[in-house]
Amino acid sequence: MKPNWWPGEKHELFTEWAISQGIIVNGVSPARFPGRGLGMIATRKIEKDEVIITVPHQVMLTPTRIPASFTSKFPEGTPTHVLYAAYFTHGDPEDLKPYDLWRDTWPTRADFEEGMPILWPSSLRHSNSEYHTQEPDQPTSCFLPPSISGRWNTVPEQRRACEYETSHQNLLAQQEKRLRSAYDNVLSVFPDTDWERFSYHWLIVNTRSFFYLMPGEEAPEDRNDAMALLPFADYFNHSDVAVRMGFCRRVRGLVVRVPYWLLQCNVKFDGEKYVFRAVKKYEEGQEIYISYGSHPNDFLFTEYGFYLEENASETLYLDDLIFRDLSPALQEELDFHQYYGNYQLTADGVCYRTEIAASLTYMPLKDWQNYVLGYSTKGVNEQKSETVIRGWIDAYIRESDKTIALLDKRLQDGAGNHQEMVKMLLRRWAQIKDLCNRAMDAVSC
Repeated sequence: MKPNWWPGEKHELFTEWAISQGIIVNGVSPARFPGRGLGMIATRKIEKDEVIITVPHQVMLTPTRIPASFTSKFPEGTPTHVLYAAYFTHGDPEDLKPYDLWRDTWPTRADFEEGMPILWPSSLRHSNSEYHTQEPDQPTSCFLPPSISGRWNTVPEQRRACEYETSHQNLLAQQEKRLRSAYDNVLSVFPDTDWERFSYHWLIVNTRSFFYLMPGEEAPEDRNDAMALLPFADYFNHSDVAVRMGFCRRVRGLVVRVPYWLLQCNVKFDGEKYVFRAVKKYEEGQEIYISYGSHPNDFLFTEYGFYLEENASETLYLDDLIFRDLSPALQEELDFHQYYGNYQLTADGVCYRTEIAASLTYMPLKDWQNYVLGYSTKGVNEQKSETVIRGWIDAYIRESDKTIALLDKRLQDGAGNHQEMVKMLLRRWAQIKDLCNRAMDAVSC
């Protein structure tokens, strides 16, 4: 009799194949969790620090496993991610045949379409991406959170005084740019490349790879070029409370870098094998998680197609709201003093950078300059700063209310085949509003 978590025949066949290839599977199994898809489960009691999975180097899909006859078609310096996705799209079927059972276990394009905004219909993924196309008579309302879309329903677009690189804003535009650039690279070699087929493989690679660097090698300038795919190890799901089990991880999106100070050395690659150790005791039937890194829900939503109900790393960003209230000259002051952008809002309040920006809205410029340089606190007024910050938080709450109302109406009107996407957005905006309310209480304390 099969256990209630049995993942299905194709996953059972793949597990048998993985073991036959030398992957050591010790007390764990892929499992199906109701409403959450696949993950990794303990099939017996597991002790802390016990080795649960070992993936030998010869089983991993690394750049050297792609035949030279294929890679030589591409210019030197072609990103590793592009080569992997191109190989799955255009590789010789005989060369790819050894991976058939593994590929049968991968999520389908339809699976990705359920949760990943990059594949959603244009009306739901409206953003500031250069690849977004507005359909005739389509409402210009934006349903994705501002960190993802770069747009607001209640806040006019503002011209910034300074350009700055940011990994926490315009998430969808950044992701689409990477994918389109990869597609263009492959088109130059295979002009008949099908967009849907290639983008699916790009997302597969983008969501299932691990950090890969042979001992003694220097990390490449673009760490996305240090990636490999590990059969069987890619079943792990994410939890923000899991003790970190690796250098980086992809599941439904971009590579996630785990800061080295978070690592506890329970995943090691020594050039011959990847070894996964349990970070605590597990009882039979418990799901075993890893952490993809400390990331807010908007990042997880964009890059992996899911977000957490409870996320200890949950953060919103006030950049657009703050830039709206500061002249270009004052923004340049923030930039000069290295306080430009990255204004974080959590349930516990706001970051110090936000407080610095708030004080600039009312302090004489000379006093503010002396303040940020540590010379004087003349002119600093905590009550005034609190009022400014509360105004920014309130603006985010108004955005939440507006967007929730728009989504509710869309749901009432039927939402066509997109009801689950709309419900996913509604749950996310409810989280955002709740965080803002808690932050407002914290700021008022």
